[in-house]
Amino acid sequence: MRSRSAVRDTLEYWMALAVVGSLACTPLSVSHWLARRYAGLLDMALPRLRRVAMRNLAMALPEVDRRAHRQIADGVFRSIARLLVTFARFPRIHRDNVGDWIRYEGFEHFEEARRRGLGVLFATAHLGNWELSAFAHACMAAPMYVVIRPLDNPKIDALVERRRMLSGNRLIGKREYARGILKALHENEAVGILVDQNVSLEEGTFVDFFGVPACAGTGFAKLAAHSGAAVIPGFALWIESERKYVLRFYPPIEITGDADTDTRTLQRQLESVIREYPDQWLWIHRRWKTRPPKETQNPEPQMNTDERG
Repeated sequence: MRSRSAVRDTLEYWMALAVVGSLACTPLSVSHWLARRYAGLLDMALPRLRRVAMRNLAMALPEVDRRAHRQIADGVFRSIARLLVTFARFPRIHRDNVGDWIRYEGFEHFEEARRRGLGVLFATAHLGNWELSAFAHACMAAPMYVVIRPLDNPKIDALVERRRMLSGNRLIGKREYARGILKALHENEAVGILVDQNVSLEEGTFVDFFGVPACAGTGFAKLAAHSGAAVIPGFALWIESERKYVLRFYPPIEITGDADTDTRTLQRQLESVIREYPDQWLWIHRRWKTRPPKETQNPEPQMNTDERG
């Protein structure tokens, strides 16, 4: 990885502080307006993000026309804007007012899993508001562990980590990945892990994801089998009619002990939720980047000139 400039890190950090500060100190309606403008600027400044989203959508949802793809991509940036607002206001969100932002659905799945005494693995994704889901769970139920990947900018990474821990959550970094998770599960704690990212051939197995082979990490399934922890898919999904999120816990996924089979089951569950809320998933991520060794042609469709940002 290329070394980063200290000047660049500092400039990005002050920009991040300005964005967070402006969203935290303005009235909520103004904060939402500003966040949409910031997300729009991100869309314009980094046109490759929309290009990636349009390629992904054309590949994953070929039954939907290009206009619908653009609308979904627009929704992704609106979803990012909502996430920015809540993240900026984490210092103000606590047990007494968290219900203004989010409510539970399927909490009984978590309660039953805790009674088993072997810990809980939350299988989550960059869907809805993944930052609020863990933060709010600590306020409404109990603090949990969150597995993180450090951001490239160490100054912004420190800022994000401080806010993630404001509600009492604890973080598990990549270096302590397996040991930290197993220790937490042994103590019957809950651990949240993102399972929707592209991984290398060495880390994963290929699964059918929206009808296209995608490389999915098998580490989650292996940890679940080794620990005996309950596996609960959970996502903080925006409900427009309520103007708030619902932290929805789905029924536990049965773990067979076969990592490939269990990974496929997890990804099928994830796909079904994304199909229900397509404009809340992070389509700007190159989910299908890793390709099968024998594949002779990249499945990502080439864009027409009118799609280029």
